[in-house]
Amino acid sequence: MNTMPKVAICVVTYNSATLIADLVNSLGRGTEGTSWSLVFADNASSDNTVTEIERHAPSATVVHNGANLGYAAGVNAAVHAAGPQDAYLILNADVRLDPGCVLDLYETLTEDIGIVVPRLTDARGALIFSLRRAPTVLRAWGDAILGAERAGRFPALGEIVTDPKSYQHAHATEWAEGSTQLISADCWRACGQWDESYFLYSEETEYDLRVREFGLMTWYQPEASAQHLEGGSAGNPRQWSLLIANRVKLYGASHGRLSTFAFWCATVVREGTRSLLGRRTSRAAFGDLISPARLREPRGPEWLAGVKT
Repeated sequence: MNTMPKVAICVVTYNSATLIADLVNSLGRGTEGTSWSLVFADNASSDNTVTEIERHAPSATVVHNGANLGYAAGVNAAVHAAGPQDAYLILNADVRLDPGCVLDLYETLTEDIGIVVPRLTDARGALIFSLRRAPTVLRAWGDAILGAERAGRFPALGEIVTDPKSYQHAHATEWAEGSTQLISADCWRACGQWDESYFLYSEETEYDLRVREFGLMTWYQPEASAQHLEGGSAGNPRQWSLLIANRVKLYGASHGRLSTFAFWCATVVREGTRSLLGRRTSRAAFGDLISPARLREPRGPEWLAGVKT
């Protein structure tokens, strides 16, 4: 009798061809002790992503979304295609699992813990500050004035948890970066699917914070580990602008106008001062933040392309 937990590895791809081989190669050791399946939701990649999946993971399920629907929509499509499971591992294509990672995550789940995240390192093996606190006006101003890393040392002032000691032991976290999140089937049923209106960025924030509203926790488990190569938004002006705009949208969705205005002001100051220092990413974000028409636009592929709809 097979008593191993059933876990679906759910990966959203978009022009991810160069990442597929190493991702698949890491899954065998990363899923030891589990009965796992692999599902890709492809957002109409224009490279040979699907060919690479068929080559390196011929038994995987591939969902062809037909268009770039965004990360949240891809997650939802992959989980739907996976069918009934004990848990779903939401995994970026640029993550490489360390041995036993999935089982360590799964064994941490309880009736009260709905999501578990691992310790993450970057391509050089350095710790990634992946844990987060809920956004507040004070934390937005702390980030704007002190910078994210310095502000993050103080719980009241920083959203990113930057104290290395916090990554040495297991504990609850308000939310965590979304590259590697194991979600229990019970949590998924109770809390529903990811919010597709975010397209890209803040979707994991919204989901993890929503899980808290249902009385469940997101939990950090350092005994489980993975490597996140982090292609990311840091150097891409359009992606950074979308990330910043979605942060304001997320905050405004659960706060009043005055509080949201204060949050927006802090964000404008942050991006404005950094644009004066020559950051192209912040210059793009600042321009979008001070344009009411731009902030009202649908945040999809057109936003990333910088094309007004």
